[in-house]
Amino acid sequence: MRTVLTARWLGLFVVALALAAIMVFLGRWQLDRYELRSAVNDRIAAGESGEPVPATSILPRPEGGAGTVGARTPDDVTWRRVSVTGVYDSSRELLVRNRTGQGQAGFEVVTPLVQADGTAVLIDRGWIPANPKGPTLAPDIPAAPTGTVTVVGRVHPSESGGTDTVTVDGKTEIRRIATGPIARYLNQYAVYDAYVLAIDGTPGVTAAPVGVPTQNAWQNAAYVVQWWLFAGLTLVGFVYLLRKEISQPASGPSDRVAGSPEAAPVP
Repeated sequence: MRTVLTARWLGLFVVALALAAIMVFLGRWQLDRYELRSAVNDRIAAGESGEPVPATSILPRPEGGAGTVGARTPDDVTWRRVSVTGVYDSSRELLVRNRTGQGQAGFEVVTPLVQADGTAVLIDRGWIPANPKGPTLAPDIPAAPTGTVTVVGRVHPSESGGTDTVTVDGKTEIRRIATGPIARYLNQYAVYDAYVLAIDGTPGVTAAPVGVPTQNAWQNAAYVVQWWLFAGLTLVGFVYLLRKEISQPASGPSDRVAGSPEAAPVP
C-alpha cells in the first residue's frame, strides 16, 4: 500500500485517469458522428424511391424580395424526393467549377427554376465535362427546355462559402452552390434555401446527373471502438505496472549476493 501512496504513483494514476477520460470523450464524440451519419444515410435511402412530394410543401418559402433567401431547410427534409414546377431562367445559369464526374474534372450546371409565384429554386441539372480545348473556353452546356416544366429531384442543403464568381468565355462560374450568396448575386427573385439535384429523366437534366453520396458511418464506428479500447488499455497498463512494482522484493544496502566474499563466514 505504501507503493500506491507515493507521489510518483499517485501522479501516474491521475495521468492515466485523465488520458482514459479524454479517450472516452473522443469515443463518445465519434459515436455521435456515427449516429448523425447513419441518420443521413437513412434519409438518403428513403429518398431513392417513392413518389415525389411538392418541394413547396416541405421547404420553407422565401418571404423576402429579390435577392433574399428563404429560412434554413430542416435537416429531416434533406435528400427527400421532390417535384418543382416552373420555367428555367437560362439567362441566369451558373457553372460550378472543379466538380468531379466520370473520373475527370468538370462542371455542374445550376439553373434557376422560376415558379408561378415569382420565387425560384436552384436546380442542379447535372455534371458536364470541361472544354477539351482548354479552360479559357466554355464547356458545351445542354440547353434547358423552354416553357413550364416539372423537375423531379433530391433536396440538397445549401453549401457553405460564397459565390466567388468569375466569367469565362461569357459564362459565369462559381465555386460553391451557396444559395444565399447566389440569391444576392442574381438579385432577380427570392430563392429557396436548399437546391434540388435533378434525377435522370427529368426535364433539363444532363447526361450525367449528380448522385447523392452516402456518409461513411462505419468509419466513425471503428473510431469509437479504437478510442474506447485505448482507454481500457491505458488503465490496464497502469494496473500492470503497479502490480509489477509491488511484486518486486525490497532491496537495500544490507542485501548480499549469495557466493560473494562478503557472504562467506569468518573462520
